[in-house]
Amino acid sequence: MKKIPAILLLILSVSSSQKIFSQQKVLLNHIAVYVVDLNVSTAFYKDIIGLDTIPEPFHDGRHTWFSVGVKSHLHVISGATAKTAHDKNAHLCFSVGSVPEFVKVLEKNKVEYENWAGDKMAITNRVDGVKQIYFKDPDGYWIEINDAKE
Repeated sequence: MKKIPAILLLILSVSSSQKIFSQQKVLLNHIAVYVVDLNVSTAFYKDIIGLDTIPEPFHDGRHTWFSVGVKSHLHVISGATAKTAHDKNAHLCFSVGSVPEFVKVLEKNKVEYENWAGDKMAITNRVDGVKQIYFKDPDGYWIEINDAKE
């Protein structure tokens, strides 16, 4: 019986495990934002964005969980000591059926929005036909709302 050198066995083992790992399906589970005032942020994501809350396991008064897709959540966690500046390039994005209809909710609640260029109360019309706006949540996290179909 022919013996296989140990290094060859190691290479075959690593190659095999990498192949198995690359075949695993990777799904978004959750995104977490750290906030100063849980009640204010919960109301914002519920009443302005329109997300539905879901049960959270901690029951410690520091967490609100929202459904943002099939088995995907937004975790809003209290404990931040101050609001911090965030770059617009790092943002959460939600799609809606109609950006102009969503804008009515923002205007009713006196939430300022802008287009990508930063023009106040303006909507971006992308080259692919998607409309989008940007605004900040109570802690300064940027939110994009668009009407992308996929």
